[in-house]
Amino acid sequence: MPILDSRKLLAFATLAQTGSFTLAAADLGLTQSAVSHSIKSLETDLNVRLVDRRGRAIRLTAVGKRLLDHAHRILDDMRDARADLARYVA
Repeated sequence: MPILDSRKLLAFATLAQTGSFTLAAADLGLTQSAVSHSIKSLETDLNVRLVDRRGRAIRLTAVGKRLLDHAHRILDDMRDARADLARYVA
């Protein structure tokens, strides 16, 4: 089974935090289309719907909420790893 793509996971977590494709795109320095594509691709990879799109607003599905818990832990671990390894850079 393939692993999750960290860029898609970050886009998903940012979308969940902001509640908007436009705001998520601005936070990530991407286009709205790129964020939308990342979310759609993640949904396709997992074969589940993660967000309900309601006009400009979004709402996480039950599976989306579950993935968000995993995403927070994974992204926190990635940040911690970078911070830990940065101590060894001269």
